[in-house]
Amino acid sequence: MSHAPDRLTDRVATRREMLCRSGVGFGSLALGALMTETGLIGGSARAAAPATSSPNPLLPRSAPGKGTAKRVVHLFMNGGMSHVDTFDPKPALTKYHGKEVPSNLPTERKTGAALGSPFKFRKHGESGLEISELFERTAQMADELCVIRSMHADVPNHEPSLMLMNCGESRQARPSVGSWVLYGLGTENQNLPGFLVMCPGGYPIAESQNWQSAFLPGVFQGTYLDTNNTDVEKLIAHIRNHGAGPRTQRAQLDLLAELNREHLERRKHEADLESRIQSFELAYRMQSEAAEAFDVQREPQHVLDLYGPGVHARQLLATRRLLERGVRFVQLWHGEGQPWDHHDDLETGHRTLARQCDQGIAAFLFDLKQRGMLDETLVLCTGEFGRTPTVELPTPGANAGKMNGRDHNHYGFTAWMAGGGVKKGHVHGATDELGFQAVEDKVHVHDLHATMLHLLGFDHEKFTFHYAGRDFRLTDVHGRVVHEIVA
Repeated sequence: MSHAPDRLTDRVATRREMLCRSGVGFGSLALGALMTETGLIGGSARAAAPATSSPNPLLPRSAPGKGTAKRVVHLFMNGGMSHVDTFDPKPALTKYHGKEVPSNLPTERKTGAALGSPFKFRKHGESGLEISELFERTAQMADELCVIRSMHADVPNHEPSLMLMNCGESRQARPSVGSWVLYGLGTENQNLPGFLVMCPGGYPIAESQNWQSAFLPGVFQGTYLDTNNTDVEKLIAHIRNHGAGPRTQRAQLDLLAELNREHLERRKHEADLESRIQSFELAYRMQSEAAEAFDVQREPQHVLDLYGPGVHARQLLATRRLLERGVRFVQLWHGEGQPWDHHDDLETGHRTLARQCDQGIAAFLFDLKQRGMLDETLVLCTGEFGRTPTVELPTPGANAGKMNGRDHNHYGFTAWMAGGGVKKGHVHGATDELGFQAVEDKVHVHDLHATMLHLLGFDHEKFTFHYAGRDFRLTDVHGRVVHEIVA
């Protein structure tokens, strides 16, 4: 006879439990799939993946391969930065400026004559990397950059292209790159989120889907911060508890954890509940460390001067402090509210946005290098696509008809990387003479993701998560590692 105390939860059955008890006969229907998954019948056992059933799935883990990068920073130029005005010089555009140019590529909307870049390009560093005047300070770090001028995506629309770049899939819910990295490697600091997203002024298009964990456990999703806020209590909601001291909070959390664990025992593998338990603990631990990590004013004045003023400079400096404290993946958005989506007034708009972030990016790369962190930090800079080398014609609802901007272009655009084991001062691939289409050593977004995972020590074809009867991966059934850019 059991002498355990009687509990109310033992006497009351929830609707879910009633369904479970009354539907046990359906278990036999899943037997075949279960045996297949475990390799007992048909096929082979599924690819090994990091264990997520440990008490803390965020504990740091080693990658199965020999990776050169330990952490990732993704600079996201929201809206589609123009490659032909920044990192992909096209003298032919100046030659044909104002003239009709042949193209058999369909664009999202009708475009007109060639639009020469209003910005000057020149060579920088020992590598002679050509970069426009828009990123004059970033160009001082040219010998650290690996510029991929042959990127291409699938469609010229913002939302699906954002999903493709951030999650590897443009239509269906899939885990974001940061969630995959956190799932594979965990994080080195248990008092801070392992995957942080800094997006000043609110959510971008597609909102939190950009950093979702999808079918991965919820604990691996990105933690969003509105970096327009400088007060840490506004930057991170409820970072301090003004109604209870640390000892009282700890007692409350211990009781809550005990109730949650009892609840979880009856509902094994329920991702939302598991992530909720982890979130309570993380929120408690963050009180002691997050406020200090985000307080960039603790930096000496010469460092503050190096990064310069503005929101983007501040979030870049905060990122360096977070990386020092073991955070695994940070994504920084630029262009919210006023994105790089210049269908009109491209010269004014691009110059304004570049001025906001150029000094901070250069300082960030320099700072990581002088601290010996750049070689183990993979820095990636992309938008969701590029822009047409031809002028956008007046289109109702798309622009103001000024004929001084560019439309979306997914056929060819530029991304650059630094650190983390990529070649330095290197250019990979090329677009055609005008910059319309990637034509040489083409790199799809899936290839970019495969290469990132390779640099982190993962084989993108074997790094999987079993869900809904199949093994999913970041690159789906696509992708190849671009070994030509690996040092």
